[in-house]
Amino acid sequence: MTGAISYWHDSLEPGDALAPRARLPGHRQADVAIVGAGFAGLWTAYYLLSADPSLKVVVIEAETAGFGASGRNGGWCVPETGTALDVLDAEGGAGTGAAMMREMFRAVDHVGEVARREGIDCGYAKGGAIWFASDATQLRRMRGRHAMLVRHGLGDAYRLESPAETTARVNATGIHGSIYTPHSAALHPARLARGLARAVERLGGTIHEMTPALRIDGRLVMTAHGVVTADVVVRATEAYTRSLAGHARTLVPLGNIVIATEPIPDDLWVQMGLTNRELFEDSPSLLAYGQRTADNRIVWGGLGASYFWSSKPPPSPMRGPKAAARLRARLVERFPILKDVAVTHEWGGVMGMTRDLRSTVGFDRTTGEAWTTGFGGAGVAPTNTAGRTLADLITGAESDLTRLPWVNHRCAPWEPEPLRWLGVTSMLTRLAIGDRLARLR
Repeated sequence: MTGAISYWHDSLEPGDALAPRARLPGHRQADVAIVGAGFAGLWTAYYLLSADPSLKVVVIEAETAGFGASGRNGGWCVPETGTALDVLDAEGGAGTGAAMMREMFRAVDHVGEVARREGIDCGYAKGGAIWFASDATQLRRMRGRHAMLVRHGLGDAYRLESPAETTARVNATGIHGSIYTPHSAALHPARLARGLARAVERLGGTIHEMTPALRIDGRLVMTAHGVVTADVVVRATEAYTRSLAGHARTLVPLGNIVIATEPIPDDLWVQMGLTNRELFEDSPSLLAYGQRTADNRIVWGGLGASYFWSSKPPPSPMRGPKAAARLRARLVERFPILKDVAVTHEWGGVMGMTRDLRSTVGFDRTTGEAWTTGFGGAGVAPTNTAGRTLADLITGAESDLTRLPWVNHRCAPWEPEPLRWLGVTSMLTRLAIGDRLARLR
């Protein structure tokens, strides 16, 4: 197997050699400084510069654009609200949760539109997503989730499908039924992130790579290579937030493993389905998610997560041979015809989780502090909404985005160690045991 950061990094657009951009050359002034060149930071820069090309936007990145979760995820561009729809309705009034979900539908389309407009060859394919149940317990949970979506007025966007309807889309074993939505797309996340970075530069933004931020102090970003002074500083560091002084308990990073197969022959695809490159997810307690890539592989991840003491992400490249073996076993269980298809790539990445497990976007005009965080491994589409929202907040534009209930939501810090480790690992253990018990029924 390759030693690359991920399969996605091993299959970038021709000519993209991952050569780092220049470090910060010393002290700099900016209108907006953004810490983090993942999706959240890059979308924010893109929409700020699209709204006001005169802005001086500087992005600081510890590694290279798309190095973290933005370049290592499963390529799932799906609508996610970051918390339960009932919670959003309780905070913002009836219909708030559905409004936020429909904004996420629009985010899926915005991602595709920007990729086309900017010439980003990220294999965007809006074939929808299928969450399928492989036992009776999962099916009961799925029916309950669908009933909740219907109650919130989203029955037109999510369809409960029978076993026959499901296998017509994805011919996997043990299908008991599924939920399908057309509002989802498969894509190549690292190509999207790298292409988005180039688009930010074409719009006039500056990106300094290999420049870790050490501290954000009001309107100052401190690095070993100089200080960036800005009217607004955006924190978009997600699972790597611990590296900033004073943020040891802001997020916990959870590791996740993903595998990619070799290209699968056409005759096997005829049997397996996924004709429109639908995203597909097996839905136990610890989910397993997959996509058919543009070059006809399966990228398949999940079935576990790991927490790292003191919220310190592991070094890269990240590996998990035992988790990768479990993923391959589950893949062959669901698609027995893949038993002789080789796995060519195995990699890991980290996602960021807030204490209340919620996503949040915010801006304090008094202090100049802005942030976007807590996407929990499901940020490909929501980070687009977050970037558009921050652009409106920072430029002062009035919009429906700035009234969404995740705006200026403040998450409590996680507990200090060892309580943090005990709490997170016990939760993950309970989920893993629940999954195993369900499979024995």
